[in-house]
Amino acid sequence: MKRSTLALLVFFIASFALQAQKGYDIKINLKNCPDTTMYLVRYLFTYNFIVDSCKKVKNGKIQFKGNSDLEKGVYALVGQNRSGMLFQIFVNENQKYTVTGDINDLVNTLKAEGSKENETAFSFMKFMTNKQRDFQKVMAESKGRKDSVAFLLEKQKIFGEETTKFESDFYDKNKGSFVLDFLNLTKEKYPTNIPKASNGRPDSVYQYYYYKNHYFDGMNFKDDRLIATPFFADRVKKYFESVIVQNPDTLIQEADKFFAQCNEGSNTYNTMLGYLTHSFENNKTMTFDNRGNTITFEKAFVHICDKYIIPGKAKGVYSEETVEKIKQKIDVMRNLLPGAKVPDISMFDTIGGKALMKMGFDTARTSLGISALYEKNINQITPLYRNLYQVNAKYTILVFWAEDCGHCQTEIPKLNENLKELKGKVDFKVFAVQTKGDLYEKWRKFVVDKKLDFINVYEGIPFNNLRDRFDIFATPVIYILDKDKKIKAKKLAAEQVVEIINIMEKMEKKG
Repeated sequence: MKRSTLALLVFFIASFALQAQKGYDIKINLKNCPDTTMYLVRYLFTYNFIVDSCKKVKNGKIQFKGNSDLEKGVYALVGQNRSGMLFQIFVNENQKYTVTGDINDLVNTLKAEGSKENETAFSFMKFMTNKQRDFQKVMAESKGRKDSVAFLLEKQKIFGEETTKFESDFYDKNKGSFVLDFLNLTKEKYPTNIPKASNGRPDSVYQYYYYKNHYFDGMNFKDDRLIATPFFADRVKKYFESVIVQNPDTLIQEADKFFAQCNEGSNTYNTMLGYLTHSFENNKTMTFDNRGNTITFEKAFVHICDKYIIPGKAKGVYSEETVEKIKQKIDVMRNLLPGAKVPDISMFDTIGGKALMKMGFDTARTSLGISALYEKNINQITPLYRNLYQVNAKYTILVFWAEDCGHCQTEIPKLNENLKELKGKVDFKVFAVQTKGDLYEKWRKFVVDKKLDFINVYEGIPFNNLRDRFDIFATPVIYILDKDKKIKAKKLAAEQVVEIINIMEKMEKKG
């Protein structure tokens, strides 16, 4: 009985001790602080948001306190106007400590009691900021001196040596700390001992690949604290948007390498998956390879969706309903990437349209009614078809438009006019599809009035499912196809068509 009582007592003491450790209590004493309200702001990728506030600041006494632990990472202390960050603090396992300082000289007065991590960070900030201030004074002092250049170079050398020694000692002393991981996000990795190129100058290719290959050195993407810093977003965005070659194959390779270094489902993984998916989907850049083929970022978007989102590896990013919508979209896009062969479509021209009218297709309103008419008249209908694959030309300009679309009424005549520039120079034909069969008469009149020199067809019998097969959610939609009906370019404006065909012709000749 006594042993049971003792065991129960030990259990309650241990439980109380664990409970007492939970939560956060961050006290900040700021001398000469005019603010009456302060905010504790969390960083998370490109976002900043308030996690706590102290609305009764008096004599610079600030306290942020809560019963649950804060997410680990870097936080900022922001004044009541929310426009200025006073300083940053680290929040990790230890979430109960006190920071003191004088707001008139934060760099030299900030101290952290009960948080070695923050004390370490403050010491680094103090040294580096004061060195920068000292050098600014030296620069001001050099003005007017006859030996200003030599003077500055000498001082710069001294400052550089002092800073390098401090950093080296600091990094050796604090290996494995999150403060070092935080600072590493701002540190560029440039090569030393650069070899010479054949022209005798430093090898720029070597410099680029060294910089690229060492860009993320020392960064542990399994540590979610990194994403909760003010530097992580800029670091990774610079890499994916500027450092690496902007080519979908390169982006796919680099994205896969990045995700392989993350824990699936972690904050870093989920945030980067959302960022890259959005970036690839919305990048409308179109370039050409050395054979004149178009390159778009749809390929990278499709890859991200196929490898991560659709297989269920994005549960922390997208709901099941959203994933299903993405899957439906990708099922269409996958077959319409540059280089893919488009499906054949069977249409009717104005003459075939008149014949269809006599068969009663203009009054049929149900799928059953249309199917019955089709079966009844199949022998008369078959010779009327104008198929896309029957078009024989080096380039087929495939256009989807609707007569009642205001934008189409401007763009289609413009396309017709612009293409006159290619007449007799380039082998091309236009297969122009009116997407709404019920506008037959208006469409026919528009074709005649605007003298559209196209193969003008319409979907007299709606069996082609154009919307899904060709990703048509707004008109006009313009594709350029090669002689085999493979996509050379897609979703173009009328004024781009001639320009792109000219580019492809020039690249072929260089070829």
